[in-house]
Amino acid sequence: MKIRSTLAIVTGLIALSPSLHAHRQWLLASGTVLSGEGQRISVEGAVSNDLFFPNHVAIPLAATTATAPDGSLLELLSPAEGKIRCSFELQLDQSGTYRITTLNNMMFVRWQEDGEPRALRGSPDEIAAKDLTGLNEVALAHYITRVETIVTCGAPTPLAPSNTGIEFEFLTHPNDLYFGETATFRVLLDGEPHAGAEITIVQGNDRFRDSVDELVVTSDAEGLIHIEWPAPGRFWLNTNTSQSPGEFQGHPLRRGTAYSLTLEVLPQ
Repeated sequence: MKIRSTLAIVTGLIALSPSLHAHRQWLLASGTVLSGEGQRISVEGAVSNDLFFPNHVAIPLAATTATAPDGSLLELLSPAEGKIRCSFELQLDQSGTYRITTLNNMMFVRWQEDGEPRALRGSPDEIAAKDLTGLNEVALAHYITRVETIVTCGAPTPLAPSNTGIEFEFLTHPNDLYFGETATFRVLLDGEPHAGAEITIVQGNDRFRDSVDELVVTSDAEGLIHIEWPAPGRFWLNTNTSQSPGEFQGHPLRRGTAYSLTLEVLPQ
């Protein structure tokens, strides 16, 4: 846990929201559809203005995991984390679908103590270990931000949702996407279908286009979205939401969650 006493930093921490994505978060694999097992890929991650061109900060490796088809965690090989990008390699020895995820699950607290502003940030367990009942002018926020890409070796296998925060249930497999075809995903919020979510879809390499040409779709009453891919290539999908206010140790709790996903759409 880290404590800050500067009001500007405190305000920045509390104001940090998943909806604040002028800088886009992404994980990009060197390939997402591979034949057979025993493959090796590279992955890079960054937060940037232009998709898949690192120019801001790196995705944190400490919060990044790669999960094999059998649910085991893979070692991140040759890891490197610079100022504007991180990178690593994965050895894919199983047939099936792998999930690569950067997960930030953080709580932020600010309060007044002896006439001075104070702040604290940490995991939900770390914040729960601190007694907040005697603090004055307490403001609490809890944000879950998930950044993912999906890779398949050989035949695809199903992906189970985490049921935490906002995410997709893949009714169309994310490694079975083709230009001109329509994919169907279900938006989930804490494991339940989420209606009215806006999904922003942007094809990569937007720095070379006169406009971003983003596509926005909205989930229906059953949480479903239908995407007809306008071209082959790599696409970035993003959605975020502010959840119903909750409570933590007797104080109001502001909650938010965001999801970013990189997919590869193949030519027909």
